[in-house]
Amino acid sequence: MLRPGAQRLRGILLRSCRRRGSPGRPRSVCGQEGEEKPPSSAETQWKDRAETVIIGGGCVGVSLAYHLAKAGMKDVVLLEKSELTAGSTWHAAGLTTYFHPGINLKKIHYDSIKLYEKLEEETGQVVGFHQPGSIRLATTPVRVDEFKYQMTRTGWHATEQCIIEPEKIQEMFPLLNMNKVLAGLYNPGDGHIDPYSLTMALAAGARKYGALLKYPAPVTSLKPRSDGTWDVETPQGSMRANRIVNAAGFWAREVGKIIGLEHPLIPVQHQYVVTSTIPEVKALKRELPVLRDLEGSYYLRQERDGLLFGPYESQEKMKVQDSWVTNGVPPGFGKELFESDLDRIMEYIEIAMEMVPVLKNADIINVVNGPITYSSDILPMVGPHQGVRNYWVAIGFGYGIIHAGGVGKYLSDWILHGEPPFDLIELDPNRYGKWTTTQYTEAKARESYGFNNIVGYPKEERFAGRPTQRVSGLYRSLESKCSMGFHAGWEQPHWFYKPGQDTQYRPSFRRTNWFEPVGSEYKQVMQRVGVIDLTPFGKFNIKGRDSIRLLDRLFANIIPKVGFTNISHMLTPKGRVYAELTVSHQCPGEFLLITGSGSELHDLRWIEEEAVKGGYDVEIKNITDEFGVLGVAGPRARKILQKLTSEDLSEDVFKFLQTKSLKISNIPVTAIRISYTGELGWELYHRREDSVALYDMIMNAGQEEGIDNFGTYAMNALRLEKAFRAWGSEMNCDTNPLEAGLEYFVKLNKSYQQDVRVPAPLHPCQIHDTYFHGPLNFMNFRISFPMCTKNRARFDWNCILSTGLGPRPCSLKL
Repeated sequence: MLRPGAQRLRGILLRSCRRRGSPGRPRSVCGQEGEEKPPSSAETQWKDRAETVIIGGGCVGVSLAYHLAKAGMKDVVLLEKSELTAGSTWHAAGLTTYFHPGINLKKIHYDSIKLYEKLEEETGQVVGFHQPGSIRLATTPVRVDEFKYQMTRTGWHATEQCIIEPEKIQEMFPLLNMNKVLAGLYNPGDGHIDPYSLTMALAAGARKYGALLKYPAPVTSLKPRSDGTWDVETPQGSMRANRIVNAAGFWAREVGKIIGLEHPLIPVQHQYVVTSTIPEVKALKRELPVLRDLEGSYYLRQERDGLLFGPYESQEKMKVQDSWVTNGVPPGFGKELFESDLDRIMEYIEIAMEMVPVLKNADIINVVNGPITYSSDILPMVGPHQGVRNYWVAIGFGYGIIHAGGVGKYLSDWILHGEPPFDLIELDPNRYGKWTTTQYTEAKARESYGFNNIVGYPKEERFAGRPTQRVSGLYRSLESKCSMGFHAGWEQPHWFYKPGQDTQYRPSFRRTNWFEPVGSEYKQVMQRVGVIDLTPFGKFNIKGRDSIRLLDRLFANIIPKVGFTNISHMLTPKGRVYAELTVSHQCPGEFLLITGSGSELHDLRWIEEEAVKGGYDVEIKNITDEFGVLGVAGPRARKILQKLTSEDLSEDVFKFLQTKSLKISNIPVTAIRISYTGELGWELYHRREDSVALYDMIMNAGQEEGIDNFGTYAMNALRLEKAFRAWGSEMNCDTNPLEAGLEYFVKLNKSYQQDVRVPAPLHPCQIHDTYFHGPLNFMNFRISFPMCTKNRARFDWNCILSTGLGPRPCSLKL
């Protein structure tokens, strides 16, 4: 039985909701300050060439145009199919917050808010930015634990964040029922902004700095050229672009399909309601902070003298716009809304009325039910896309308003400087692959939307859509024996059960049920021998005439000799650690490269890009799905494997970091003498269909030696004790190799031949160091003089080369 207030809300909602197809921008929802007045030239101007073409005129696309143009890029063009904000932007609730449960994504939030604070002054356009702060409510003890956990991370950032007591919460939000409130996580500077006015201000700034914003100009064709440029066609004309950026919002899938890509995005319906004036709200002396009732799964903020309330329904009740997935977005859809669905959100309205009682007597003047496009994990996809040259994406924004400013700056810096300003692999579009089916994406989007406000535990696992088609040969054999973790589509054992142990998934901020089993696995590998499924590793085969030259260019380490393996790192132009791989020289000019599961396409994109830019004659093949990997580690590993092969595995014959092709009981394997645990061990690369047979043979052969399974949790503990670094933990694009303790793997004196053209008739003694700035780190240079092509004199010259790791000596051979 609904409470009287809810019944009243229900009646008003049904009478006053905006119907699908209704045009316009309701001032009561977004608070627009007026129509944009673009210069008349925007209707007639056209360019045949562009440095960057941005597709999509929502807040994200316009922000990127603004940042690129302001940073000095010429010929920035934005193409919008209808008008600016005609997508998810115009109906957004406009929340802004410094908070994020991660680390680096907070930098995106920070850059957005700092931009919004000064944008009105810079452009002269009102943006309607309110910063009353925000409070996340803890109404359960575990939520208090989560807040304490988040406070351990707050020192990473300049923004203020603190836990506040119920008395302070009541003072800041006097309309709140405090019966269940235990604590609050307070972020000063949080608030909300008018999305329409924000986008128009960014557009004004973009034009001010020279960008062309063209609309209506729907993109009808995208054709890649052999030189990496694109032909972009619209009804108004075509242009050549050096790069394109898909920022098309809920049209992003359609844009991707033009070039044959299936971006894993799902449109969902998100509802919020806006009340008329509430006397108790109007009587307040200052604006209420934005409230997030996490257990109630809704946000609530002041809208003029009323309130705006938006829930996140459970995955069972939330609605995916299935017809858009199967048939595409209706051609005319833009500034329209869906029919409201009161039944979906009524339980959340009742919860909100209990927490904020003044809602019981509130009149509703608007209901917004609009499309928002989600990725599987609700995080956007931002950056260059693997497999397609000069195609970038900024799509899948569940929270586009708070991300728009920071992502515009982030992508602008990346495009202009050749590397990202900081690490954001969690937003990498290449975290998804061919395994990401529509069914998987929908299941995960439902889960992620429904879990929007659940407690975020360390080592959290989510189970919707699993398993994918990407399972190792051992999955069926091991799934009943262990707790599986999800790694780039793969299922991989985290820890193994023993009889009588608690087998449930029980995340916690304290010691949980896997602590003892993982300790046993740790001892198993230290004292005896263990087997681990490492199939999710990313695996690449590289061969060809220029393979050695390419790898010498890519890696800071030397190239291993034939039959050997080493640990190598790809460094960015500024000397940051872009990736860590093991490089095995299998036979002359042919290499096996191994990277972590989450880095597979992230690393492959970089390798392919360098190969194309340098014109290297190589063949690069991603063999990740073709091969399984078993790790055998522990002091008894050699004894067990020796039973199964005629190859001599003794220390003198099969040394550490050697690689050999051999047979384990007639199963062909590539064996590498390496182990991430730090113990004696081998990694055995084999055909995926041979995994079960190989595993059974090893386990049977190891019974006398006490062999057993171990998972990635124990492996991580072992590698930490050994001081083995992990990309994404001890190193990433935020660290250089010296900071990460990788100096052993970085050869500062490695030789590399690079042609440098010097304008004649410049004498070698007059060569200025500006000719050697940039990404050519720790190398020798061959200088060619156009005026001296015959009988060219050669001599040495000592110099100091400016690099990402500081000044380094180099030798110029002239």
